[in-house]
Amino acid sequence: MFPRLSGNTSLTINRDLIDRAITLLSQEIWCWGRDILRPEGNWLLEVGFRQHEPPESRKECSSVYSLELPDERVVVLRGFGAFYGDSRLGGIFMPRYEFRPLYTKHSKLKKQPWLKADLPELSTPTELHRANCAALTLDLIDWIRSYEVNVAEILGIEYRQSTLAQWDNGERDIIPAEDMPREWRLLGIAIAADLRAILPDHYRFRS
Repeated sequence: MFPRLSGNTSLTINRDLIDRAITLLSQEIWCWGRDILRPEGNWLLEVGFRQHEPPESRKECSSVYSLELPDERVVVLRGFGAFYGDSRLGGIFMPRYEFRPLYTKHSKLKKQPWLKADLPELSTPTELHRANCAALTLDLIDWIRSYEVNVAEILGIEYRQSTLAQWDNGERDIIPAEDMPREWRLLGIAIAADLRAILPDHYRFRS
């Protein structure tokens, strides 16, 4: 459960929210990987993603998966995070183990992000772009929530439970399959209530 932030938000509450968000995103990325390897067929391809195979110079990398969305939007999935772009707002990259959105004015990637070094120049948004960054972050969260709702409705909650059974090593915090859409919705609500949780003025990206 994500804490609701208030005007006197403590750093501890902020940290708790970010830690929970990191747990949720990391688990989600694992699930995407399992969806790719689904015995009945690659689920990402079935829902419209395009698979980009690595070139010879990047043979050690896994495929990049991108999905074109309505209204000139795009989502790109990687093991180290996710990129979300909107032609009206720009783009963000959400690092897997930080959950601090990094902003770019570019809504599409000029090259495939085989490695972090392949991403465009990213930074904490300036005051001018903070609203765009926040909107992109909330849209990405809502897209992930919708993705999980779709999985549960079409493949069944038992399928997602089976993927998480492999993720549970006895040490990780596990968010139950049936709770994942709700947890993404609650995360969006918490962030919308106070953007300082993910967009602190002092934050800077360190590669």
